[in-house]
Amino acid sequence: MENKVKLLGYEINTLDFESAVDYAKKISGQVVTINPEMMSNSDMLDIVNNSELVIPDGIGVQIGLRILGHNIKRIPGIQFAYRMLEETAKDGKTVALIGAQPKILENAVTNLKMQINNIRIVYFEDGYFQDEAPVLRELKLKQPRLVLCALGSPKQEYFIQQAKKLLPDSLFIGVGGSFDVWAGTVERAPEIWQKYGLEWLYRTIKEPKRIKRIFPALPIFALRVLKERFIPKGV
Repeated sequence: MENKVKLLGYEINTLDFESAVDYAKKISGQVVTINPEMMSNSDMLDIVNNSELVIPDGIGVQIGLRILGHNIKRIPGIQFAYRMLEETAKDGKTVALIGAQPKILENAVTNLKMQINNIRIVYFEDGYFQDEAPVLRELKLKQPRLVLCALGSPKQEYFIQQAKKLLPDSLFIGVGGSFDVWAGTVERAPEIWQKYGLEWLYRTIKEPKRIKRIFPALPIFALRVLKERFIPKGV
């Protein structure tokens, strides 16, 4: 796909929500829902730029792109992943869920089965495995069309890198804390917070321990974007 722009060296697709869904239905491989925290990890650059679809999840990414002159709306990763679950169910294809605590995962599976008609979850495994090999073997055996990984970043991206080699027809999405929301353990931000891209602030207010994850990543990200916009390379 050629519709990409660069932000701090990371290639990001410019599709809107519906176009991204339509495109994802046609491909296999890795979907990255990128946010500023990911961009603070230099090891992520190759993974992101070798992924099949990269969507701007965080509001910080949207603002960063706008500073560079690209008017691209964010695509919330949790909404995108849920929509892909719905589309996969409509197509009669199968799903696997990897990650989160055992009880959270079980509740998420139960709730998704109640919410999405005809969803076919053929495999799920919590995120506390020590050895990837048995999980990869099960995925290869089940061959799900859609695999959602909630192992946290960058662990989930590294896992997907390995898994997609064994499942060339599967679509993988790293979904962070989405299972917690689907399980009912974590409340998603009210719509007004979502509308203005302030879900991160709402969750930080609810979970102050997240501050350590956000700072100093966000200020550093902002400074890097401003430098890219206003300071010529080599200066």
